[in-house]
Amino acid sequence: MSVAISASDVKKLRDITGAGMMDCKKALAESGGDIDKAIEFLRKRGQKMATKRADRDAKEGVVLALVSDDHKRGVIVKLSSETDFVAKNEKFIELAESFATLALEKLPESVDALLGLDYNGITVADKIAEQVGVIGEKIELAAYEKLEAAQVAPYIHMGNKAGVLVGLSKDNDEFFDAGRDVAMQVAAMHPIAVDKDGVDTKTMEKEIEIGKEQARAEGKPDALLEKIAMGKLNKFYKEKTLLNQQFVKDSSFNVGSFLKSKDKDLTVTDFKHVTLG
Repeated sequence: MSVAISASDVKKLRDITGAGMMDCKKALAESGGDIDKAIEFLRKRGQKMATKRADRDAKEGVVLALVSDDHKRGVIVKLSSETDFVAKNEKFIELAESFATLALEKLPESVDALLGLDYNGITVADKIAEQVGVIGEKIELAAYEKLEAAQVAPYIHMGNKAGVLVGLSKDNDEFFDAGRDVAMQVAAMHPIAVDKDGVDTKTMEKEIEIGKEQARAEGKPDALLEKIAMGKLNKFYKEKTLLNQQFVKDSSFNVGSFLKSKDKDLTVTDFKHVTLG
């Protein structure tokens, strides 16, 4: 015997889940009018849709960077979608903000750990699957980073297209704006490490080999190839490591000397950078 589904129940389920009216009506019919079972039905439907859409690209979305009130820790969360239309939706941005807030509170070790956290009685992963059903396109928690330091400064690039966290070596409110300036530098110049000591051996060896090949192609004698390559490597460090980059906001400094102009012991301990795409 079919159960009569009232318009008020359909509206209630729609308000709770954000799913379409016909989807809510079907979920209630399949669940005998039970709201909780209907929510579960929609979640499962979302999971099924997520599986169907696993091969779709989710290159749009939002990247958010949050820091704690004491500026001691920060997180970056990237929630991806298939279309820019969804990425700009207020509810989608609010969902990403709720995941970032949860991550900042719990500081999980990885994306998988974040996906497993409790989110109002279900997991973050279940919430995402549910929203796939509601929105109708692939959504994924594509990246998560955390950073702890004496002071952490955030920067979110225009339109939530990138998020940066910069860890500073000293805790002083006067340095927070300087940290934000450096975070903007990271967004603009894409350094690969804090300093040359952070560049991995494989990258260093590759740059030396490239430098030698370039010098050889220019007809330089073999005896000078190593010296020329090391000079090119030092140029690479200036361009690709944060503290050695020319400071975008004032070219009379590099980033390291800019920070030391604020305090002789002030430096960057680490940074995180997440972009869309």
